[in-house]
Amino acid sequence: MLARMEGAKAEAERHLAIIERQIVTRAERATINNGIKSRLFGRFSSNWSRADERDCQENVAILRLARRRDRCAHPQAGAAGRSHRRRPHPLSDR
Repeated sequence: MLARMEGAKAEAERHLAIIERQIVTRAERATINNGIKSRLFGRFSSNWSRADERDCQENVAILRLARRRDRCAHPQAGAAGRSHRRRPHPLSDR
């Protein structure tokens, strides 16, 4: 029984790591897309500034909060019970 619990814990940690990477990647993409509109890229300009890092961290926090709210709204729903409809992007109201 202990081995099953440890296996389940390891699997849950792997899933959480995947979700965390997805959140960070999505936040980086949103930051890059927002920065392209407001900045001109020169030959020697940096592609990632402190402001970009700040925006990225803000986007990560927004996405984590949105995921947490989603999980709280559906406490009984497991992976199989969840609907797979498209949800609005949490950063789209900016």
